[in-house]
Amino acid sequence: MKNCLAAAALILASLTAAAQPAAAPPPPAVAPPTATAFFKRAAIRAPKLSPSGRYLAIQAAGKGDRMWLAMLDLQTMQPPKFIAGFNDADIASHDWINEDRLVFTISDSPDGSTRVNGQGLWAVNRDGTQQRQLIKTDWLFVTEGSQIVDRRLEVNWTLLSVPPDLQGNEVFVVRWPWSNERDTGVQLARLDTRSGQLRNLSAGVPDHSVQWLLDWQGEPRVIDTQWEGRSRVYRRDEAGRWQPWFEDDPQARRQPMPIWLGPDQQWLGEQSYRGYSAIYRLDASTGRADGEPLVATPGYDFTGRLITEPGTGRLLGVRYETDAPGTVWFDKAMKAHQAEIDARLPGTVNLIECLRCVSASHLVVTSLSDVRPATYSLYSTADKTLQPLVGPRVDLPVAAMGQRDYHRIKARDGLTLPVLVTQPAGGLKGAAPTVVLVHGGPWVRGTAWRWEPSAQFLASRGYLVLEPEFRGSAGFGFKHFRAGWKQWGLSMQDDLADALAWAVKQGWADPQRACIMGASYGGYAAMMAAVSQGDLFKCAVNWVGVTDIGLMSSISWSDASDQWKKYGMKRLVADPEVDAEQMKKTSPLARAKEIRMPLLMAYGGEDRRVPLKHGTDMKAALRPDQPLEWVVYPEEGHGWFNLKTNEDFWGRVERFLARHIGPDTAAKTSP
Repeated sequence: MKNCLAAAALILASLTAAAQPAAAPPPPAVAPPTATAFFKRAAIRAPKLSPSGRYLAIQAAGKGDRMWLAMLDLQTMQPPKFIAGFNDADIASHDWINEDRLVFTISDSPDGSTRVNGQGLWAVNRDGTQQRQLIKTDWLFVTEGSQIVDRRLEVNWTLLSVPPDLQGNEVFVVRWPWSNERDTGVQLARLDTRSGQLRNLSAGVPDHSVQWLLDWQGEPRVIDTQWEGRSRVYRRDEAGRWQPWFEDDPQARRQPMPIWLGPDQQWLGEQSYRGYSAIYRLDASTGRADGEPLVATPGYDFTGRLITEPGTGRLLGVRYETDAPGTVWFDKAMKAHQAEIDARLPGTVNLIECLRCVSASHLVVTSLSDVRPATYSLYSTADKTLQPLVGPRVDLPVAAMGQRDYHRIKARDGLTLPVLVTQPAGGLKGAAPTVVLVHGGPWVRGTAWRWEPSAQFLASRGYLVLEPEFRGSAGFGFKHFRAGWKQWGLSMQDDLADALAWAVKQGWADPQRACIMGASYGGYAAMMAAVSQGDLFKCAVNWVGVTDIGLMSSISWSDASDQWKKYGMKRLVADPEVDAEQMKKTSPLARAKEIRMPLLMAYGGEDRRVPLKHGTDMKAALRPDQPLEWVVYPEEGHGWFNLKTNEDFWGRVERFLARHIGPDTAAKTSP
């Protein structure tokens, strides 16, 4: 079996040989990897085993250097076969629905030559036959040609999940309401991947549904509806009718929210445990938490998923993330496999991926590290052999990366702030030029311990990178989240300064050579720092950033819903009527003339989250002599997708930082 696995690795490598340059010796230590190396897609990605564990479906570079879907039989070890793909788009995701059939979606091409409005949905047999498009990828309504009914669903349908039994030909899909129609909410249906027949599951459902919860057999049992700032949760009774269950605050939930409905009335849900969300067993009749938590992650809200056995619903384990990802296995066999794999792969976080895990002949292992991109291996459960699926990235040598670690610091008001610190490549050798990299959202967890291209690109250029989880960030307890409400430009901004001050005190950051940068909310924070923190930062980089809170609610062509503008934004950001003075004080646009530091601003021409007007209005409001580098990428949206955009943008960032805080500026800033 060991030889077979070795052959599998060689075969998979051959799939991408045509798309990859010949292996070259690592570049000299003085020459960091190019932006292309950091931001290009991986040669292979997303290996997924079939339910039996015999077949491996993987995305690999195929015709036209697009990502195609390839299939490998781990029993016969015949050469792998490309089974689906396109010459003008990439396959973006794929899932098994049974041992013989898969579904997949597509994405824009990284070179910008193809753009799609939706990911669509296709189904195909594992031998490449009976491919069928199920969901469209564009808004076009074509009437000419054949008048036979087109069973493809419109672009506002998306894949929700695969039925848990992994036996039939159907999948769950949801329909998102158009902006110009009455908000009936997210509608659920089952879609036959062979015939295209749609079976509605939304009859009798209350309006404004936003989330569906299916039980272990794939039956819809609980829905969450949200309207006028309130969450109203319904459950389906034995007669199939939807009954009101409880009402809650969507931003500050008090009632446990079910997340898994297992066999024998085993229900699990999330509720607060000592200030952080944890997983509890629930009483199926009342929905109340029962006893102590099943899984708790002190210092972190539970983030992850349950690993269950298809067909029986048995709970095998829990995937979670604290300072790094991990897995708790309840099943003894899987626990033993995890221990064996970890012993063989020290120094990485090793995540086991499988469908029918207990009976699978093979397991896929995804190994994560802070200094190298994710790697994939195949593990044989019979003889415990472990074989890499692809070789190391020679264009991203570990020596060019910086070590990443979490730290907890105190803000000026005593609030604890997590900060992810990426050291410069080669380690710290005294106070280093520093970039404070601010995440978007802002109500998300913005950092993760793993290889991250933006931070590592900066580290490879000699910068210390600080990524603060400022107040308002999710994942670190309700107190931390709540402390950020209506604090844009205020205490949220102070947290960024406090992170820099802490790093200076450690002797890690050079206080005379610090720059701030970020996208979306991070772009807003960078612009606000340019307004009010000119004594701390020498320059600011803003891409796709908000420049005025008022524009977030007044622009009618953004993708923010009216409900969010009316209820969520007024509560979490600012109320234009009540907080008018605060909004003016915390508006980079209103205070643009106060900016003195050099700026780099970049926007996407097709951005509907933060429309281009945020950037053009800010550019027009700056002083005529303001040092500004300005760029618009017409084909991009809210963030960069195309490789050519990333190459251009990060090249600009590298040159911009080098001019203002790079090594050549040290003599100019010395006392």
